[in-house]
Amino acid sequence: MSIIKRIKGYFLRRFTRKESSGFDIQQAKTILVIKYDRIGDMVVSTPIFRELKSVYPKISISVLASKVNKDVIKHNPYVDEIYLNHKNNYFSDLWVLLKLRKKQFDVCIELDHSVVPHAIFRLKIIKPKMVVSIHKDGRYGVKGSELELYDFFTPKDTEGHFGKIWLDTLIFFGIKPGPIKYDLFITAVERNKAKEFFLPLKGVVKIGINLEGSFKEKSIQRKELVIICKKLKENLNDIEIVILTSPNNMKRAEQLIKISGLDFVTLTYRTETILDVAALIEQLDLVITPDTSITHIASAFDKPIVTVHENNPDSFRLWAPISKLNHTVFAESSYGLFNYDTDEIVQRSIEMIHKIKG
Repeated sequence: MSIIKRIKGYFLRRFTRKESSGFDIQQAKTILVIKYDRIGDMVVSTPIFRELKSVYPKISISVLASKVNKDVIKHNPYVDEIYLNHKNNYFSDLWVLLKLRKKQFDVCIELDHSVVPHAIFRLKIIKPKMVVSIHKDGRYGVKGSELELYDFFTPKDTEGHFGKIWLDTLIFFGIKPGPIKYDLFITAVERNKAKEFFLPLKGVVKIGINLEGSFKEKSIQRKELVIICKKLKENLNDIEIVILTSPNNMKRAEQLIKISGLDFVTLTYRTETILDVAALIEQLDLVITPDTSITHIASAFDKPIVTVHENNPDSFRLWAPISKLNHTVFAESSYGLFNYDTDEIVQRSIEMIHKIKG
């Protein structure tokens, strides 16, 4: 190990030192969950709030969320307070972190699977009585278990889904977590808007195709989209295909549909929040997507899903769909989506639709 890493390891140990509070975790009345990353991550972590409240109904649950994922829990009845975090801007977050410090939280649940400096920095400022986290392999030659800042770690899980791994943090509260089940709460306004959009499509099977992934290389490209749409239409007459896309890509998607001659394909309306997207997905019969966030939202409503995933078994294990009906088509590439079987997507979609129709 290099001298620089040894020095970093030394300061990491020093910075994370703390005295034991002697607090009984099962007596906790206030809990802060740190989850200020992506939309899909927040969806997968929602069972934690429900399971905590089911056993400790009087406990107060706060969440440190991001601007991107906060709407996932906007209407969640199990969450009492939501605070916003700017992951890469400590100065913007300082007043929020100091406000959280004044709350004197009994327990903080931190769900990063690595030793992350920005999370440690925030924990040091917030200063909860106890910190619970999942297993961390370590950093700079320092094992996660050596960091005194953390009071409890879950055992290392090399086979589980992130939903299970994160739920396992509740064992320290004396809770035996049940099966993974995500929660998404949408309002009547959001739901009625989606229902009105689909009203002209009443009586047909509605298939939603999400084009975009978490990065450019993980998106469904024009060539593959045209093949999938045309083959679905050739095999199934009573279907309507709806393209799901972000507001920033509405014009691009509209042009793509037009120049590809997909006059039987409908573009979604402009969605303002992720809950607008969730309301649309709730009305669909089947979802095809390369994006794990859309996968988790569809799983929350137990929608049949066909996902496209890069050839990375570990990533798939952690983020796999949990709907009763689901199938994943793997690309040949380990990074991005290149060379995947569109015929497999079509065939599996047809099979699921036949099951839906009975």
